[in-house]
Amino acid sequence: MPVRGFHECLRGLMMNKKMRLAAVAAVPLAAVLFLAGCADNGGSMPGMDHGGSSSAPSESAEADFNMADSMFAMMMIPHHEQAVEMSDMILAKSDVDQRVLDLAQQIKDAQQPEIETMQGWLAEWGVSSDDMDMGEMEHGGGMMSDEDMAALESASGAEAAPLFLEQMIAHHQGAIEMAETELANGKNADALALAQAVVDTQSAEIETMQDLLGQLLSLIHI
Repeated sequence: MPVRGFHECLRGLMMNKKMRLAAVAAVPLAAVLFLAGCADNGGSMPGMDHGGSSSAPSESAEADFNMADSMFAMMMIPHHEQAVEMSDMILAKSDVDQRVLDLAQQIKDAQQPEIETMQGWLAEWGVSSDDMDMGEMEHGGGMMSDEDMAALESASGAEAAPLFLEQMIAHHQGAIEMAETELANGKNADALALAQAVVDTQSAEIETMQDLLGQLLSLIHI
C-alpha cells in the first residue's frame, strides 16, 4: 500500500475510534440529563403517568365535615354538659329513688365521654365553640333555664326525683331533634354515627323516664 494511502487509512481508523468513544460517552450524559428532566417533572416520564404525585390530592381529614357537623358538635357539647350537671345535682341528693340515681349515673357515664369526643372533633377541624352564638341555644334544644337549674338544685330528694325526670325528658327530646338535624344534613361519618346513637339511646331513656315518672307521681298522689 502506498505511504499516502496508509496514512489516510490510519487517520480514518482513528477518527472512527474517536467517534465511537464520543458516542459511548454521550450515552450516560444523555441518561443523566434525561433523568434530571424527569425529576423536575415530579419523577414521572413523559407519557407514563401512573397516578403518582401529579394527580390531584385527596381531601384532608380536616375537610371531611360540613357546617351541619360543626354546628352539631358545638351545640351538643353544652347540651351534654348541662345533662351531666343535672345528673350531678340529683346524684348529690339523699332520699332519691335508686332507679332515678341509676339513670342519672347512666346518663353521666354516656355523655361525658361524648363531650370529650366532640371537643376532639372541633380541635381537629379547627373550629372553635366561640364561633357560635349561644343565644338561640339558651332557649332551645331542650336546654334548662337558670331558673330551672336553680329549682332542681334546691328541691329535696322526694321532690327532686320527678322534677329531674320531667326536665331530663324535655332535655332528651331537644337532643334528639338536634341529632335528627345532623342526620339529615351532616357529612362526617363519625358525627353521623354519634347522632344516630343519640337518637337510639335517648329515645329509649325517654320511655324509661316516662314510665318511672308515672310511677313516682302515682305514689305522691296516694
